[in-house]
Amino acid sequence: MPKMKTRKSAAKRFKLTASGKLMRRQSGQKHLLTGKTSKRVRNLKGKAGVHATDLARATEQLPYMGYLR
Repeated sequence: MPKMKTRKSAAKRFKLTASGKLMRRQSGQKHLLTGKTSKRVRNLKGKAGVHATDLARATEQLPYMGYLR
C-alpha cells in the first residue's frame, strides 16, 4: 500500500505543540483593521487551539503529524 499524502496547505496552517495540541492562526487580522479596536486586534495576535469539532478534519489531512513540531 502506498504512503498517504499530506495536504501541504494544511501543513502550512497548523503546528503541533510538545503536548500534542494542534494550533492554528487566528482569523481577522489581515485587512479592515481600521474598524477594529486596538484591543481587539491585539487579542487576535498569537495562536489558538483547533476546536474539538474540527480536529478530526485537520488530522485527516495530516497523516504524519510528527514533522509539524
